[in-house]
Amino acid sequence: MLSLVDLLARRDAGTLTPAAAIGIAEAAIAAREPEVGALASLQADPFVPERGPLAGIAAGVKDIIDTADLPTGMGSPIYAGWRPRADAAIVMRLRALGAVPLAKTTTSPFASLDPTRTRNPRAPGRTPGGSSAGSAASVAAGMLPLALGTQTGGSVIRPAAYCGVAAIKPSFRLLPTVGVKTFSWALDTLGLFGAGIRDVARALALLADRPAIDLGASEPGRPRIGLVAQDFAGSPDPDMQAALAAAVRAAERAGASVRDLALPEPLPGAWARHGIIQDYEARQALAWEYASHRDALSEGLGARLDRAQDLTARDYDDARRHAHQARRALKDVFSDVDVLLTVSAPGRAPEGLASTGDPRFNRLWTLMGVPCVNLPVPGEGAPLGVQVIARFGDDGRALAAARMIEAALADPSR
Repeated sequence: MLSLVDLLARRDAGTLTPAAAIGIAEAAIAAREPEVGALASLQADPFVPERGPLAGIAAGVKDIIDTADLPTGMGSPIYAGWRPRADAAIVMRLRALGAVPLAKTTTSPFASLDPTRTRNPRAPGRTPGGSSAGSAASVAAGMLPLALGTQTGGSVIRPAAYCGVAAIKPSFRLLPTVGVKTFSWALDTLGLFGAGIRDVARALALLADRPAIDLGASEPGRPRIGLVAQDFAGSPDPDMQAALAAAVRAAERAGASVRDLALPEPLPGAWARHGIIQDYEARQALAWEYASHRDALSEGLGARLDRAQDLTARDYDDARRHAHQARRALKDVFSDVDVLLTVSAPGRAPEGLASTGDPRFNRLWTLMGVPCVNLPVPGEGAPLGVQVIARFGDDGRALAAARMIEAALADPSR
């Protein structure tokens, strides 16, 4: 995979020009894209800035995020070839930092659960996940060092786990969603994919203009980690349970203290109501598409919007009250621990391309608006990942703890 941090280090050392760094990504795309199918469109002759903190970094942009120089197709025939007049705010931020938005990455239609044509480069024959399928797969295939995705349920953390890459779903609204197609305004969150934890930390620090998020040379100390089973969401499969146990052992070797932690009500109740908030808002956000192009909607999304027509404002308000109460309860949970550790998905990516997998272990954290980091766990077979979660606004702590575990997993002698 292409490491953003390593590319920037070579650039700063004078051994790699920004144009040459973009050329590395272009060559990798030419070699891998026919097999992976992660891109919706590609810049033919991009302008490459010579200066800027991210000069030389080729970025993928999920195809629900507006770009003025590439189509924004939303993964749907309804918007085939559509060209926005302006870049989304996050794309403008990429350009201001010197990065090149080189490609649009494939997405499930309107960031829903329906699969794309993208294949998993790390697990042939298995889904890459969704809805940010192209973003996760393009990084996993070594085509891009950075890609933008979005998460409404589990659309950043889950595909990252399935494809074996690092990712962060930051604190809610840390990154701007202006110019991003809305599915649920209370849930939609921009996220980042990279080769490793250092890469997504550097990118987030720059994109959010918060240098403290970046990982410095200092050790994270001895974090207190709460191990969360999420029993209300069901049980992960044995492979995933083993990956979580390996992450716990690595954390303890690195000096962390780990203890089991049960999530109190109203957190399980809020988890059960995530879908009400999501679908009630999606019914409004996609009202024009549903009314004017119902037959062109993908099968899963169309059926979901059909069901959403029966949701009431009373259902929605009740779900929002539970979510508010759960966020207050979660603050108390973090009074005794620094971060939480749990699984990123039920198991390895499901076989076949008919599904994007199950986001049941991601929904609560999206609803809570807290930062979540996917940490790949090395091993045989298709990738597995665990997630590190911190309190709202403490993105740097989540990344530091994830980096500590990542280093320990890579060096069993630690």
